[in-house]
Formats: sequence, C-alpha cells, structure tokens
Amino acid sequence: MTAAPTLHFCTDPDEFLAAAEAYLAADPVINTVVASVTRRMAARRAEGVALPEDDWWLVVRDASGAVVGAAMRTAPFPPRPAFLLPMPPEAAVALARAWHRRGERIRAVNGALPAARACADEVARLDGGRVEVGQHTRLHVLDQLAPPAPVPGALRAAGPDEVDLVAAWFGAFTADADEQAGRPPGTSAHETPDRAELLRRIRDGRVWFWTDGSGVPVHLTAANPPSFGVARIGPVYTPPEQRGRGWAGNAVAEVCRLLTAEGARVCLFTDQANPVSNRLYAGLGFRPVVDMANLVLVD
Repeated sequence: MTAAPTLHFCTDPDEFLAAAEAYLAADPVINTVVASVTRRMAARRAEGVALPEDDWWLVVRDASGAVVGAAMRTAPFPPRPAFLLPMPPEAAVALARAWHRRGERIRAVNGALPAARACADEVARLDGGRVEVGQHTRLHVLDQLAPPAPVPGALRAAGPDEVDLVAAWFGAFTADADEQAGRPPGTSAHETPDRAELLRRIRDGRVWFWTDGSGVPVHLTAANPPSFGVARIGPVYTPPEQRGRGWAGNAVAEVCRLLTAEGARVCLFTDQANPVSNRLYAGLGFRPVVDMANLVLVD
C-alpha cells in the first residue's frame, strides 16, 4: 500500500520558500501565483509589515519526502479562497479533511484542476453545500511574440503622481472583465491592491500606460516582478470608450518585450468565458499551459 501524502502547514512565508523553493523553481510558470505572492509577502514581512495571523502555506510531500504539491491561503478578500497548485488527488482530499479537523471553514477553492475540484468536492461532502464554478481560468505562456498592427502612441511607466488613476483602473478591471464574460459585474472576487501596494508597484516600474498620440493615458498594463524567472502580466485594462483601437495588444506586446529583455519568461491568465482576451493573447503568441478554476461552495 502506498503511504498517504503528508501535509505541512506553516505561517511563515520564508519557511515555506525554504521547503518548497526547488519545487516552485521546477515549473515556475504553473507555480507563478504561489511563487510571486509568497515572495511579495516575504518581502513585506522583512520590511516590518505584519502579515495576517490566519494566512498559511502548505507543503505536500510523498512517502519519499519529495515535495509533490503546495497551496496557500493568503487572499485578503472574502471568502478568502485557498489556492492549490497541482497535487495528487489523494492530497487534495486530505487537505479538505485537514481543514475539517482544524475547524477551518473554507467556502472557496481556487487553483489548478483537477486538484482544486477534488478538494472542493470533499469540503462539500464534509461541511455541506454544493460546488459551483465562479470562473474558469486558463494560464498561458508566451512562446514567440507576434507583434500586432502598430497604433499611434507609446508605452510609458506610470508615475507615483498617477496612483489615483491606477487605482481607479485596477478597481474597474474586475467588474468590466465580468461583464465581458457575460457575468454580472462584481461577480468575481479578486484582490484590489491598496494605495500603498499600488505605489510600491509603480515605484518598482511594474505598471505602464499606453498613451495616445497626444500623450493621454488610454490603457493600463501591469506585471508582477519575476519569480524564478517568470513574470506574470495583469491586470490589462482599457476603459470602455477606448476599446477596439488596438491599445491593449500594443501595450501587452511592448511589456512582453521589456520583460523578456530582463531575461524573464512571460505568462498571464485569461478568463475562458471572455472571447476578446483569449483571441488577443493567442494572436500575440501566447499558448495555454493549464486550466484552473475559481470554485465556490454554496450553502
């Protein structure tokens, strides 16, 4: 009989990175969310910022002690979904049972399929409710950039004095993305960084505007700093009145050039229900890597 996987929870991002670094580095595209979020939180902790006491990370090991999966629960927005990387199905089920034993009420599970679904189904069995798909997402990686048809204007980095516009467009992104995917605006739960975090990202040079021929910002593209050599683009936002003019394709292409010039591989997520963004990124040279889902448990 094969030994069951072991689950190790920790509340220190540095402890998690020490245990899972080789695992995260082995497939940095698929592991991009956990890697980038954990490194960001470790950096904030090093700056003296207190992390929420109920945040945690998880390392899954097989019988030989090798790391075969990971997860985290660090989302600051309700219902605070857990995020699962690929792991054996028995580990995903064991994770749901561990939450049940801990008395931890989980009502949303995000991450890689089929692990996220196996985990959510076991949560529903143990704690009641039914599993619904809030959003089907797909992770893509850039192969060979295919430049779009050029449009007037240019890409430039956002400045600290533009943080209010950056905040407004970050905030508008989720609602507008829901609408483009045929969902009521605000259906999807996503993190909206606070002003301090946005200023940090701006000063790090990770937020850009595409400006039109007169220099007016008409589009925003942002990216995470590289983790294990992979940079993840997002959000990508064009105000409704500026859509259909090629701003997004040109901005994303230019950001891809900047990131690859730094030596990073580039990835991003799409909402599978949004045909506009899926066509755009396929045309730029992105290819799908893995399907993920945001699952909610409905009472």
